[in-house]
Amino acid sequence: MARSERTGAVPAGTVLAGSVISLVGLTWDIQWHGDVGPDTFFTLPHLFLYSGSAISGLASLVVVLMTTAARRAGRQVDARVGGRAINVFGKVFAAPAGYLVTGTGAAMFLLYGLWDQWWHGLYGFDAVIDSPPHIGLLLSITLSIIGTVMVFAAAREHRWGTLGVVGTLGVLIAFSTVTVLGLQQIDSDLVDVVSVGIALLSVLLVSAGAGFWGRPGGAVRVAAALAVIQAITWWFSPWAAEAYASAVGLPMRDYIDGVPAMPAMMPMALLPIAAVLEAVYLLSRRGWTAGRVSVLAGGIGGFLVGASMPIQNTVVYGGDSVDWAVVFATAAAGTVFGLLGGFAGWRFGGMLRLLAPAKGDNAHA
Repeated sequence: MARSERTGAVPAGTVLAGSVISLVGLTWDIQWHGDVGPDTFFTLPHLFLYSGSAISGLASLVVVLMTTAARRAGRQVDARVGGRAINVFGKVFAAPAGYLVTGTGAAMFLLYGLWDQWWHGLYGFDAVIDSPPHIGLLLSITLSIIGTVMVFAAAREHRWGTLGVVGTLGVLIAFSTVTVLGLQQIDSDLVDVVSVGIALLSVLLVSAGAGFWGRPGGAVRVAAALAVIQAITWWFSPWAAEAYASAVGLPMRDYIDGVPAMPAMMPMALLPIAAVLEAVYLLSRRGWTAGRVSVLAGGIGGFLVGASMPIQNTVVYGGDSVDWAVVFATAAAGTVFGLLGGFAGWRFGGMLRLLAPAKGDNAHA
């Protein structure tokens, strides 16, 4: 790997590592809530969650400071390192686009973390995952991961750049399944609103992978990344909760069902659904416009994810029978939102491609 390539790969890998550490902390923390009980602010899963965001934020800060120093010294700023440099606070700082977004998300995470600590001090513990400070924390992490996607997209001429986009989109889907738990506040007996949210975001993000990749296989690669994450966390979550409870001398709850809480929220059928979307994208080779194909693919993907999630929940949690009225209503709502997800995701993927500099262009600051 050439020195210029390492210059971009090291900080990009660092912010991705921070996102993965936060993902480990989140899946561990959610399992802890279900299998052991309410927690305090200073637990090991929380420390993983916060340290991951801190790693991403500090790496972003280092890149921003190095970019600012290079600009002030009159040196060229390589746009493959996080994207083109953007002026911040006038010309006080020069921040690559991807690292600016990642760092902003990390800073917001710190602020929401202070709110979360106050929440723990006020109530003593957390009883639910979708508390107001937790939703803010999850949205902040989501913003950081979007910035990480941008960081890798700026280096798409390198293999590590394209693979990083695919893997980070998989991490983003995993996080999104928890963020949409805020939709539980919408009261509906017929439509599974959380599953509709999962359908929207999963379709949007696999479509973004397809749009970024620009050739067959992008959607499947993103779905495969999620499948790997789901498989690993399916084993890790229950084991980590039980091992940590044993280490600190706390008992497991008597009525735990043994289901890995966060991995069970990830759409298990997304990989074959992504393969269906890939087949739909081939219509663009028959004269269909990319816009029409992306909308059609999104609608089909939204229908399939929306229909599969209630069935998945029934099977995973051992329900007596599938409520087909909920399945069809959720699939119909998923179709509507999937149309939007397919349209927006494809264009988001195209925007990611534009972050990379043209060949021969070092993107002077």
